Amino acid sequence: MSSMSSSTPQNAGLPRTAVPDGILDPVEQARAELKAALAAIEEKANIPKRMAVATEEGVVRARAFSRKNPALAALAVAGVAVAVGAAVWGFVRVYTR
Repeated sequence: MSSMSSSTPQNAGLPRTAVPDGILDPVEQARAELKAALAAIEEKANIPKRMAVATEEGVVRARAFSRKNPALAALAVAGVAVAVGAAVWGFVRVYTR
């Protein structure tokens, strides 16, 4: 009996969006291509998940940067704080006029 599970040994280690090599049956090949295409669409359209991954990667990079260059990291934080403060001040100034 054929299993349509993605945990078969031939699929081990492949991303969900990849089509495994060596499928000889055209129907199975079409199913594998459709499954990969749907997985790619799902990943592309899942913006909250993509934002979470991008945020996590940014945090990891920022932590690595701050460990490597603590003085520059402190300057960057201070610069961002000044920029945000200036933007808020400007917005409030325009709003209250």
